[in-house]
Amino acid sequence: MSAEATLINLLDLDQEGLRDFFASIGEKPYRAEQVLRWVYHHQVLDFEGMTDLGKALRQKLEHIAEIRPPRIVSERISKDGTVKWLMGLPGGNAVETVFIPEPGRGTLCVSSQVGCALNCTFCSTGAQGFARNLTTSEIIGQVWLAAHALGHERNGERRITNVVMMGMGEPLLNFEQVIPALRLMRADLGFGLAARRVTVSTAGLVPRIRDLKEAEDVALAVSLHAPGDELRTEIVPLNRKYPIAELMDACRDYLGGQKKRSITFEYTLLDGVNDSDQHARELVKLLRRLPSKLNLIPFNPFPGTSYRCSPPKRIEAFQNIVREGGLIATVRKTRGDDIDAACGQLAGDFRDRTRRREMLRLERQDN
Repeated sequence: MSAEATLINLLDLDQEGLRDFFASIGEKPYRAEQVLRWVYHHQVLDFEGMTDLGKALRQKLEHIAEIRPPRIVSERISKDGTVKWLMGLPGGNAVETVFIPEPGRGTLCVSSQVGCALNCTFCSTGAQGFARNLTTSEIIGQVWLAAHALGHERNGERRITNVVMMGMGEPLLNFEQVIPALRLMRADLGFGLAARRVTVSTAGLVPRIRDLKEAEDVALAVSLHAPGDELRTEIVPLNRKYPIAELMDACRDYLGGQKKRSITFEYTLLDGVNDSDQHARELVKLLRRLPSKLNLIPFNPFPGTSYRCSPPKRIEAFQNIVREGGLIATVRKTRGDDIDAACGQLAGDFRDRTRRREMLRLERQDN
């Protein structure tokens, strides 16, 4: 094994992990805070540029560690200002990361896996298959690269105000790597984002929803897409294992009775599939007693799909019914569809795909 292959990528470590690392090499744990400040506040990746570290320590780090994010392979900018980056990974894989600018807000959509194992039928990523989980450095590295490319803190302006784990992959199927990345997004010495500004989206992995509550304080979004089990199983196959009743129980537990907290339910509207008046009324019945927000998403087509987007008048009628039923419901504005950056369109570039069933088998063993 080469010396390069043994280097420890410090982007894989949150604050606690970095303190343990410095203690393990005979250095004071507080060096972790110095390095974090250089990496996330000053965007310095070169140890030699970390001038408050002694020369001997900088030389030691050069031999045993590195700070290496993914690399930007390409950048595409939509006519609406949305930016999509293709991030290159070792082994020839690549994932996509999307920045969505809005007045007073900038949302970064981050990937957690190369592909996805869940095979949701309306999603381009799921149709591409699954290759592997991302490492913590590959997850937080997307945020670092986007911040660097956007000039995140130039002139005191924070370009990235929100991070959503809604890119490629199911974040909760990569729990052990996602959690340190979330902590770095939240940490004062990381990106310093408030709990309500970091969102993890899941298709409904019930045991991991419960684990997430204990691990880190972030907002939760659930990909629902149907109000009943039969239809949801057709659209989101994970529903066979974790049906809606179990999912709703986990969501209630996640909120834990906290005031001013809610869960966002994502609902992609598919023409003639899940967009009828009856579906809307069933959705009201399902969600009306749970503090929640309903995000209605016009379907974004991709090659090979048989689904169509619901017509604008049908979307409006659906929204009116759920609002009259007492739900807070917004229609997500489609952004970046001219560069295939809209919800459900991310595809990336995969090598060495593995079978979805293998990923799910490993998850069952863990639980």
